[in-house]
Amino acid sequence: MSFSLRVKNEICRYKIISEKEAVAELSAIMKVSGTLLLGANKQFNFKIITENAATARLIFRILKDKFNIHTKILVKKNNSFKKNNVYMIMMTENMDVKSLLKKVGILKEEEGVFSLDYSIPKNIMESEQLKRAYIKGAFLGGGSISNPEKTYHLEFVTHNNEYAKELSRLINGYGLNSKVIQRKNSFIIYIKEGEQIVDLLNIIGAHSSLLELENIRIIKEMRNNVNRLVNCETANLSKTVNASVRQSESIKLIQREIGLNRLPTNLKEIAQLRLKYPDESLKELGEMLTPKVGKSGVNHRLRRIEKIAEELRKER
Repeated sequence: MSFSLRVKNEICRYKIISEKEAVAELSAIMKVSGTLLLGANKQFNFKIITENAATARLIFRILKDKFNIHTKILVKKNNSFKKNNVYMIMMTENMDVKSLLKKVGILKEEEGVFSLDYSIPKNIMESEQLKRAYIKGAFLGGGSISNPEKTYHLEFVTHNNEYAKELSRLINGYGLNSKVIQRKNSFIIYIKEGEQIVDLLNIIGAHSSLLELENIRIIKEMRNNVNRLVNCETANLSKTVNASVRQSESIKLIQREIGLNRLPTNLKEIAQLRLKYPDESLKELGEMLTPKVGKSGVNHRLRRIEKIAEELRKER
């Protein structure tokens, strides 16, 4: 079972909610995953399609308990290569679907003329509970979340640009930074930061999934920190080894060409120590001298030796 499916199954667990919350959830679900059908004699029908059985059951229960609409869930095989079933909830004219569509803010009537309303109903903004219920419904209808072990990505899919922008503003009202892009004929509201995805899961009430995601984030952060430390240590070690090899080659060149006795005493001492202890750090070499010399002092002497060797190479 995918992480996205686990999130939806969690938030679909039926809870006692008010009629206003039910309207908010249903309004969002119907706007992002519903289709209005005009039948014979101008009859209104409406269908909701989902690939999640838990979402289909939740819609069925809300319609039955809050709106006294007794519909059916039709199941059919997906025509695509996916093996998932497709669940369809159909509402017809004789179920008074027209009143439901007006109540959830999908259909509006002005002087006997009906038109579709793509905006979020204004009464949703009345309370935090209604706004959270609406975002939850939008996720159930058209949301998905990637496997957090691979990448952080949560998105809502809609088919209207203005509605996508309005839904993004609603989500961003909680301090999030969702953005809208177009993908073929759809408009996507997406969030790509792990911490913000955690916040959104909290908004829609997916608390178990939230804890699972937080655990994954902690493990990934620890792994990344360890990798950074290892890479840093490896880089430092490589730098130290390369410097030691370069210094030893320069000292050997001086030894062959003019002999180490031609060097000043302080350079001769450090040159002999470097040849004898090629793997020691600058700090450790400095502590072997009498009197002791700091790391910068040892580095300075070795740089002078390398400069002498470079001059000898040019002469050759």
